[in-house]
Amino acid sequence: MRTPVPSKPHTSLSRVIEALGGVLLEPIAVGRDTRRHLGGVVIHDPYDDAEFPDRAVVLGVGVRDPGEIGKLLHEVGERGASALIVRSPTSAPAELARAAASSGVALIGLASRASWTQLAAMLRTLLAEGDVGDVSPEALGGIPTGDLFALANAIAALLDAPITIEDRDSRVLAFSGRQDETDPPRVETILGRQVPERYTRGLERSGFFDRLYRETGPVYFYPDDDDGENRPRVVVAVRAGDEVLGSIWAVVDHALSEERAVALAEASKIVALHLLRLRAGADVERRLRADLVSTALEGGRRAPEAVARLGLLGQPAVVLAMGLLDPADDGPWLATERQRVADALAMHLSAVQPRSAVALIGEVAYGIVPVPGNHGDHQERAVRVATAFLERIGHRVSAAIGVGPPALEGAGLYDSRSGADRALRVLLGNGGSKRVITAEDAHVDALMLELADLAAARGDAATGPIARLLAYDREHQSQFVHTLRCWLDSFGDINAASAAAYVHPSTFRYRLRRLAEVGEIDLDDPRDRFAAMVQLHLLLHGKWSGEA
Repeated sequence: MRTPVPSKPHTSLSRVIEALGGVLLEPIAVGRDTRRHLGGVVIHDPYDDAEFPDRAVVLGVGVRDPGEIGKLLHEVGERGASALIVRSPTSAPAELARAAASSGVALIGLASRASWTQLAAMLRTLLAEGDVGDVSPEALGGIPTGDLFALANAIAALLDAPITIEDRDSRVLAFSGRQDETDPPRVETILGRQVPERYTRGLERSGFFDRLYRETGPVYFYPDDDDGENRPRVVVAVRAGDEVLGSIWAVVDHALSEERAVALAEASKIVALHLLRLRAGADVERRLRADLVSTALEGGRRAPEAVARLGLLGQPAVVLAMGLLDPADDGPWLATERQRVADALAMHLSAVQPRSAVALIGEVAYGIVPVPGNHGDHQERAVRVATAFLERIGHRVSAAIGVGPPALEGAGLYDSRSGADRALRVLLGNGGSKRVITAEDAHVDALMLELADLAAARGDAATGPIARLLAYDREHQSQFVHTLRCWLDSFGDINAASAAAYVHPSTFRYRLRRLAEVGEIDLDDPRDRFAAMVQLHLLLHGKWSGEA
């Protein structure tokens, strides 16, 4: 065994599987103890018996035979390893599961077509994600990690052609120089940082993307050209294992030579490493920020430190709580959509107030927005910010934002979050009639929802006049409960109430007299009216069945 790079134990096996599972790794037999910190990464070498860190992840490069894998599991288990990674697929899964269980070492498969280099780089990133203060860039392929523009220029020099690096949605992540030598579609793409939709639709209709993602090497094609100005392209998909991360596009005059085609294919592997590292880095940063925001909003003794690390200490702030209205399902798509909208909110708030902090916690995206200035307009300004964001994303995303009361210091963020949560709950229950509301404006509705929760938890049912009217309506197919609700909602205005009930005012007056007799309710008594309004509200929100 040899230890190529020592790593600090900051990440658990469950974190590695969560981050890389489905992309690079496939759990085969991981057991239950996956939360212990990992100690480093080592590469299996049968001729090297040097020591390696406790709880190491062992890369079983070239180990394919089930018997050899089982033997290696016990060998590394005796030396304190936590996991062994071998190339997938493997045969004899039951035999290997037993070997993994008896050795105490998790067995994980590396996805087909994924490279060990990609895996080692990603593992180093994950194992060092606790080193927040380490800002020194690591080089991948001679290019500092994440500098996609430098990488695009390097590829352009190799191919002697202008380059763009794009993601799966045809968004431009980086581009090289010499774009003035290209054609109008490329210039339009660079200016908009996105391939125009009319071009992507055409490529989809022609089946080009299906072909690109099937091929393992560069694909040459000539774009549709009505004006004779467009130039040919050479494109290669960027992959991590079986997942397509994006593509590299070169504007050329003719198909690449074999040597340059190989160079482009090799460059795509380096681009994949950079994109994976960028993804992991963004995920780490997002997790750290979510932890800080969550701690700050929960209050308690650790909250001041979290507020200070967010750069919000001593600043008045307002908490925003954003949720999606009527999500279609609760599958992976919805989780991705929530994160996407949360990221959009973070970008919007950072433009409005650079010290804002946003994190997706559960199903709600929380934003802490500093609001310096006069106390009197804090909420008003926060409402304007929230409204502007929802107008910007339009109705493609159905979201709502609750605005908490101002927090004049970090300790008040808990109360601001509570208010924002109550306001958001009111919005999520009103069918989308409003998309932004303050905790102050939602106060009464929030109280009624909390009262409804209490009634439902205790198993309360309608009593008194409402119970009698419900029973009469069920027996006689009458509309007394609906009539009473219309009258109360109209503050006793017979004309307005009869219009809401779609009956003549005389008919409505008759029904009102009858329901007072049947329900034994004094409509002139404020207490009777209030009691009826509360129970009708609870019935309306479905918190009880109305059965006595």
